[in-house]
Amino acid sequence: MLGAIIGDIVGSRFEFRNHRSKDFELFTAACSVTDDSIMSLAVAKAIMEAVATEKAERFGRNSEEFYAILSDLTVKYMREIGRRYPHCGFGGMFRRWVRDDRLGPYNSFGNGAAMRVSSVGFVARDEEEAVRLADAVTEVTHNHPEGLKGARATAVAIVMARRGASKNEIRARIEAKYYPLNFSVDEIRPTYRFNETCQGTVPQAIVCFLESSSFEDAIRTAISLGGDSDTIGAITGSIAEAYYGVPPEIGDRALGYLDKELRAIYDEWEKFAS
Repeated sequence: MLGAIIGDIVGSRFEFRNHRSKDFELFTAACSVTDDSIMSLAVAKAIMEAVATEKAERFGRNSEEFYAILSDLTVKYMREIGRRYPHCGFGGMFRRWVRDDRLGPYNSFGNGAAMRVSSVGFVARDEEEAVRLADAVTEVTHNHPEGLKGARATAVAIVMARRGASKNEIRARIEAKYYPLNFSVDEIRPTYRFNETCQGTVPQAIVCFLESSSFEDAIRTAISLGGDSDTIGAITGSIAEAYYGVPPEIGDRALGYLDKELRAIYDEWEKFAS
């Protein structure tokens, strides 16, 4: 999940002023934590509590009851935490959902489904479980097939990278089950524009990872593409973390942008995930 947070923070200052080059300073005073990081931490909090509940222990992580508990907790923490950060960059419909307990899933295929799912890839034991977990934390808002697909593809790429799959294997799985990846970043960069959909963001972010040579290069490649920079950075960064790991100096700089509450959730997650 740290990779997603880093990509979000680095990309935050370029979201509406794209920088189509890899040459830039990673962290500046203009960088900030946005909804990508905040909702990623909310989902992580839900996963931790779901696993810890007495019911989850009794039913086990393969049971329908566990996934129902996880969905309920995802709603709880995305709303509870989201209401404390009302100006972090939420989209219009998600902002209304956060504020109004009466609202349910709203058939979204926005890239928020993929930006917040990284913790799933780091806790799932295999691809099948990654898909089930991704659905449980996604369908509470983004229940459109394309929204679910974006979250699944991201989670599967993370769990494959974490378990030692090669880039060729990851590419083959994503192309077989989710998206064509028959383009390069250099080919699409001149015409790629801001896009908040999963189908217009997730495959591009995955290709940014596939073309990278290191964690830092993955983040720089994602930002250089343009578009919804913080979200592309978050998705790319989450897969790159699983594949390369995160250089300590980059991780430490990013964590300095988290306030006390968000840092506490992150620290709790680090203990849990390890």
